[in-house]
Amino acid sequence: MSLDLQCPILPYKSVKTLSRVALSLLLWVTPGLSQKAQPADTSLPNYDLHAEMKTKGEIDEVNLRSVGARKDFTELILKLGEEKIHIYVCPKPFEEEMGISFTKGDQIAVTGSKVKHEGVDVILARELVKGEDTLMFRDAKGAPVWDARTGK
Repeated sequence: MSLDLQCPILPYKSVKTLSRVALSLLLWVTPGLSQKAQPADTSLPNYDLHAEMKTKGEIDEVNLRSVGARKDFTELILKLGEEKIHIYVCPKPFEEEMGISFTKGDQIAVTGSKVKHEGVDVILARELVKGEDTLMFRDAKGAPVWDARTGK
């Protein structure tokens, strides 16, 4: 009794081509699958149009804070008597792209939404007036005008 098992043998060119295709797929697909999706900016407070207010004063501090997924969010602190008002302005790349800067002692007027963030009252700046310049950071509905992905 004889078992006739036939095993097809692929020509050398076919094996070489299949190997290249498999290697190409491995090299192209693996990096794409290994990249993490950008997390949503879940810890950035939402702009509340009903909580919109205006304030003005002198900048006492300029800080970069971690807000949401951003590690470079500009925070201005105004000191009004004993009270400190925290104002979240925009990501630093947007500030740089717009050619604006803030320094201690600048006089500003801010229109924004007063919200709670990490247990502290903060103002999310929509519009800021500095000298003769009126700067817009959010649209009329409170949506940021910068790209959330790039911060610009």
